[in-house]
Amino acid sequence: MAGRAVIFGAEGQSVTDWEKGFFREVDPWGFILFARNVENPEQLRRLTSELRETVGWQAPVLIDQEGGRVQRMRAPHWREYLPALDQMRRANNPIRAQWVRNRLIAAELRDVGIDVNCAPLADIAEAGTHPVLLNRLYGYDHETVADAAWACAEGLMAGGVLPVVKHLPGYGQGKVDSHLTLPVNGRSIQELNAHDFRPFRALCDLPLGMTAHIVMASIDPDQPATTSHAVMEVIRRPQSIGFQGLIMTDDLNMQALSGTLAQRAAASIAAGCDLVLQCNGKPSDMEMVAGAVGALSSAARTRADAALARRDGMGITVEDLKALEVELNELIGSA
Repeated sequence: MAGRAVIFGAEGQSVTDWEKGFFREVDPWGFILFARNVENPEQLRRLTSELRETVGWQAPVLIDQEGGRVQRMRAPHWREYLPALDQMRRANNPIRAQWVRNRLIAAELRDVGIDVNCAPLADIAEAGTHPVLLNRLYGYDHETVADAAWACAEGLMAGGVLPVVKHLPGYGQGKVDSHLTLPVNGRSIQELNAHDFRPFRALCDLPLGMTAHIVMASIDPDQPATTSHAVMEVIRRPQSIGFQGLIMTDDLNMQALSGTLAQRAAASIAAGCDLVLQCNGKPSDMEMVAGAVGALSSAARTRADAALARRDGMGITVEDLKALEVELNELIGSA
């Protein structure tokens, strides 16, 4: 059940004949969904089931359902959530509100067969943080960020959804959009340990993590974290972050990375990422990435098995869901 060291996106709202054959042959570890894959609950349940059928086991299905701008499942079928930073500012008990919000999200995800959410974000907001990231964050100090991120993770796991903490080892100082160009963090290692790394260190026991496509200049001035062996060592090292969960890359198609998709994939695995994330659903791109990565390593397989063992959560009644909705409205002051 270990599969190849890759998570692929699907092209559309159902599995194509080409995808059925390709996924069966390549055996990716998991799948990730985007807005292009989402129409309604019935369609999503069918899609998640079809994807798992192609690989023959209960493979993880991921999504980015942070709330706010980054929310793939939307009204009228699912709740709309405030941007995280707005909710943190507005709530009378922001940490509790973060837990309730994500317990509700977990229930929505599990209902349609999704069991991994790419959240929480443990990046610290700063004055220069790029707008593409800023209002997705939880605060401007490491204590607030760590507490809110932990509440997010606990809310998701209570509902049987695995959290993916991002973006290791910290993207808050990114002043440009890594979808388009490569950001650089120029802080010293001492400053990084004292600031950027601290929320991630508090979350080092979470099952899954995602890298940042950002250069940590004091550690490796030449390579972004995703493809830097030196940075990946820092992420794993107990004296710095000590993250022991399964680590995936951010999307390989983002333009912060250089080289072909095959080169990006191979460099990420060589640097120490456990698996790569290739999201756009294009057959030619998937073939290129599949040819560049093999099966999960023995260490990655152990981390993957440990992560998947934690995706069982508690069911929830309709009455309890309604009570949580009322509580969230009261916490953030909405009618």
